[in-house]
Amino acid sequence: MGKFSNAMWRLLGAQASRNQSQSISLIEKSHDEQSWAKELKDDEFADAAADLEIDTVDGRAKFLALIREAGERAVSMTPFDVQLQGALRMLDGDVVEMATGEGKTLAGAIAAIGYALGGKHVHVVSVNDYLAGRDAEWMRPLYDVFGVTVGAISEHSTRDERREAYACDVTYASVNEIGFDVLRDQLALHEDELVAPEPEVVLVDEADSVLVDEALVPLILAGSTEADTPNTAIHEVVSHLKSKHYEVDTDGRNVSLTEEGARFVEDTLGGIDIYGDEHVGTTLVHVNVALYAYYLLERDVHYIVRDGGVHLINASRGRVARLQRWPDGVQAAVEYKEGLKPTASGEVIDTITVQALMGRYPTVAGMTGTAIAAGEQFRQFYGLGVSQIPSNMPNVREDEPDRVYDNKANKMEAVVDYVKEVHETGQPVLIGTHDVAQSEELAYFLERAGIASVVLNAKNDREEAAIIAEAGRKDAVTVSTQMAGRGTDIRLGGSDGDDEARDEVVELGGLCVVGTGRYDTERLDNQLRGRAGRQGDPGRSVFFSSLEDPLVTKNQTHLRELHPDDSDGLMGPRGVEIVQQAQRIAEGAMLQLHANTWNFNAQVNEQRNSIVRRRMAILKTDKAFTDLKELEAERYEELSETVSDEVLGDVARQIVLFHLDRAWADHLAYVADVQASIHLRALGQQSPLEEFHKLIFAEFTKLVDEAMAGARETFTTAAITADGLDLDDADMHRSTMTWTYLVHENHFASAGAQAVQGIVGIFR
Repeated sequence: MGKFSNAMWRLLGAQASRNQSQSISLIEKSHDEQSWAKELKDDEFADAAADLEIDTVDGRAKFLALIREAGERAVSMTPFDVQLQGALRMLDGDVVEMATGEGKTLAGAIAAIGYALGGKHVHVVSVNDYLAGRDAEWMRPLYDVFGVTVGAISEHSTRDERREAYACDVTYASVNEIGFDVLRDQLALHEDELVAPEPEVVLVDEADSVLVDEALVPLILAGSTEADTPNTAIHEVVSHLKSKHYEVDTDGRNVSLTEEGARFVEDTLGGIDIYGDEHVGTTLVHVNVALYAYYLLERDVHYIVRDGGVHLINASRGRVARLQRWPDGVQAAVEYKEGLKPTASGEVIDTITVQALMGRYPTVAGMTGTAIAAGEQFRQFYGLGVSQIPSNMPNVREDEPDRVYDNKANKMEAVVDYVKEVHETGQPVLIGTHDVAQSEELAYFLERAGIASVVLNAKNDREEAAIIAEAGRKDAVTVSTQMAGRGTDIRLGGSDGDDEARDEVVELGGLCVVGTGRYDTERLDNQLRGRAGRQGDPGRSVFFSSLEDPLVTKNQTHLRELHPDDSDGLMGPRGVEIVQQAQRIAEGAMLQLHANTWNFNAQVNEQRNSIVRRRMAILKTDKAFTDLKELEAERYEELSETVSDEVLGDVARQIVLFHLDRAWADHLAYVADVQASIHLRALGQQSPLEEFHKLIFAEFTKLVDEAMAGARETFTTAAITADGLDLDDADMHRSTMTWTYLVHENHFASAGAQAVQGIVGIFR
């Protein structure tokens, strides 16, 4: 977005300067308390902090003075005033925008300490385990000074280690791990098995990535079932389609059969009618899933094949999306396409989106380098405001005008020529690409031009910290997919901190950032650009685009023929305007997609919350026992002669929880089935959203009664002795193996939506 768009976001809620005068006044007042803080001994800080009324002006001013002094003593980092300003805004519940290299980690720790001193338990959420563990250990000495306990959770943490970390005042973890703990608690049969605590405060690092880019990613808890098995005959015919048999829509999100393609599929499958009632909800859906896997999902763009498996690539981070898979049979279809054995997705026991997970916290705040551009999403979906924090040192980075070319080939040639020219001076270059294939292609062309480069993409993301750390060394050329959330600063001169090497790179102009195409949102552009010019360092950036880039071809479908200004294919101002307009269109479409998807998920989230409340009441009280005792009084009288109330209470809890969990899992399966076909309602001039809500509401109203009916039957017929319940006899079998993963939301919404596309194509 350009300046106009940023102004628009501010008007809509991302008020860049709101309440800043109060924060600045507090920071100035804190300087008057500095001599008091300096006189304290190290072992006096905790008591001094505990005596503060952290929510008062005087209390916060003294807190800031303590933090400033403690930072120097504990971690050799005296917070800049702008870091204190960011911490204050987070203490007031804002998302703060702080530029790359401005010290968000320290600002976040300061805010966490402030909340902890106010008696709140704080979760500091990172985008991955590495950053969570690193930041917790890095800031631990500062927490220790204030007597604030801190822990960290990773995917390798045991149940006991998780409980210990959650018991701390401040807990660092990835958003995935916290979500999975919340889901796993849905398997608890006794209160002492619960791991996730009651949510109070969450501070979100890379807030736009977590709260916007991944907001609608469902986290899944699954139980063992058979693997998805693709229909071999359907995959065989789809894999042999010609370009005349299918068409992809202009934005590249939907693929459908043409009339000729439909006849080819029908004839090959034995003369069936795939649009007839018998096949429209089954065969047609499977055909469209296969179409999506074969003709929209590209290897080394959307996924890689590594270690014998298909691994999704996170488009906003450029790295492997661990534990993620596609839904609706798409994962199995891609695995079949690549000649791999389909993996099990399992029966969904419970699910929660990242957005709903964050909605559990009464207080949400966060930090990122690009908050202003996401201000409307923060306001609309979380009720959050944005505070823009100035940089500690003036930004002297030189941002060159965009260079737009008529086609990809001319753009790529121009990128290589530009990099070669810069590289010959010794200035380090960081080149941002959009996907694995593009990064490897560019590295190949650079090598042909005699330029050695290091490539960072999803295929070698395990070495990312080491690669990024050296990207600022003289003569370095680094080709990387998306830079968001990498978590490692690029130091001029290299990671060893050699002053002479740094000074040499400074003289050369600092880091040069080259973008090989604008992203769908300006936020990602700015995340890449922000790698240069940190903390007052010199640097420069430039973006190369073409009229054949996917951003343009998907969002500018009615371009008249344009001619470049010179023989190299370089376009004039009109070319730049076209790319900017395409980006604005893409951002608007993403916001609309988010809103639509949230509308579909909203009622399911409310239903889940209702079930969780009921489940917790059953788990923590004698409600199950009381209900069954009242509803089946005769059976209770019979059992009470030989079985104690304590045993019966435990049995009643197991029975009711089993049937409630079974009913919820069945409901989620029903919701998934409705989602897969609800778009067909559009053919009958009905609103898919309204019909979806109507259907799942009607089904949910029966859930609790049906669960209790099952529980009453089990209570009256199962073998219950003084030793408890015979689970095998009661047919109360829970999954012997469970696992967690994330679902990568299909941009085409569902296989049902694809079916509509196909039908509409035939009618047209």
